[in-house]
Amino acid sequence: GVCVSGINGCEASNHPGVMWAIWRREWNGFLNSLVAYIAMVVFLLITGLFIWVFPDYSILEFGYAQLDQLFVIGPWVLMFLVPAVTMRFFSEEKRSGTAELLFTRPVSTSGVVLGKFLAGWALVLFSVLPTLCYVVALYYLAEPVGNLDLGGIAGSYLGLVLLGGVFAGIGTWASAVTEHPVVSFVLGVFLCFFMYAAFDSLRFLPLPNTALLVIEQLGIGAHFESMSKGVVDLRDLVYFASVTFFFLFWTRTVLDQRT
Repeated sequence: GVCVSGINGCEASNHPGVMWAIWRREWNGFLNSLVAYIAMVVFLLITGLFIWVFPDYSILEFGYAQLDQLFVIGPWVLMFLVPAVTMRFFSEEKRSGTAELLFTRPVSTSGVVLGKFLAGWALVLFSVLPTLCYVVALYYLAEPVGNLDLGGIAGSYLGLVLLGGVFAGIGTWASAVTEHPVVSFVLGVFLCFFMYAAFDSLRFLPLPNTALLVIEQLGIGAHFESMSKGVVDLRDLVYFASVTFFFLFWTRTVLDQRT
């Protein structure tokens, strides 16, 4: 079982070094298996096609120096990309038997969960950061040069990164509830889709406006849409942090019950 303070004669370590050791192991695993590079290329390729090539979305076709397409397409790409990255976090360790080794050491479950989650979230940053080249390109394509709403773009990027954090939390939880990576991936994609889009669809139900507003605010979509307009609201920041924490806490609970 998980070694916790005062049980089995050992103490669980909550030292930050444990969490960062797990993070380094996962991150090095990404780099050594080319996962990080593939994730970056996939994100750049798909978003680049929509922003510059596909005629119905292309900036060059519309003639406006804005990155709205990135923040419309980006969440849908991350919805599949992040669960694909996180699906092996715990499920693969359970199948290979290394989970028992990991959790019988004097380390806290929280440290393990946070370490893996932060590695997944770092991969989101690794994938998103190269798209800043789109901002540079638009900066020089705009007329006059530099005629961009850089504050709005910065707020939109913050929203995309926080959204990736929520998806990483969901993917981490999905990997903890099953021993099969493919099942973890499907479950992660479904929950990411549900949290992002399903609540917006429920607003068409025949309910009072107050109830519909509450339902809409429960989903990620409304909060991300607000931030993608460049509006950084404390309520949106609290929402993203709370949902991410909820899934990480749930992951820890699942692991504690199974070990």
